[in-house]
Amino acid sequence: MTTVDRARQSDVIRRLMGEADSLDHAVYDAIANTPTPTLDVPTRWLSKAANYSVLSICIAGALATLGGHRGRHAAVRGVTAVGATSIVANVIVKPVFARRRPRRSKAISSRGTRMPTSGSFPSGHTASAFAFAAAVTVDLPRLALPLYALATAVGYSRVHTGVHYPSDVMAGTVLGLTVGTVVRQTTQFVGPLSHR
Repeated sequence: MTTVDRARQSDVIRRLMGEADSLDHAVYDAIANTPTPTLDVPTRWLSKAANYSVLSICIAGALATLGGHRGRHAAVRGVTAVGATSIVANVIVKPVFARRRPRRSKAISSRGTRMPTSGSFPSGHTASAFAFAAAVTVDLPRLALPLYALATAVGYSRVHTGVHYPSDVMAGTVLGLTVGTVVRQTTQFVGPLSHR
């Protein structure tokens, strides 16, 4: 590849990244500037309930208490996936990208969620929710639809309340599914949760 070809390729990548960034901001702005008073209360509640993965931990507690042997396995897998994802997202990925949080308009500020001080990329709330779903459903496949729907709602709530861009949520989804799947596969074959 010649120097000219490399320069052209670099230019195309730069333009694509710029367009992706513009799209990201446009979707964020559309959500931020659309009045949704009926949706504001439940999304604010959901976003806050997902702080520190409290929602996932409560579900894990219910599974461990009411779900018998499989429920206990699912709960341990889920909490393990949440912990691993939190470490990867907050200790490794966020410091590398160091993306600033969105600037909230007055309209979106009224949706009432505190702006976190950590980096914006990726969404840790979304990553943890998807990791939990991916890890739990190996033992309890019937919970796949409600857990993935809940994780999706958590991700949307982070954009709706103005604390993340859509791309932060998409990256959180990929990260959570990846780490959750690794935890699920590893614990299926190694350790006290193995299916051997």
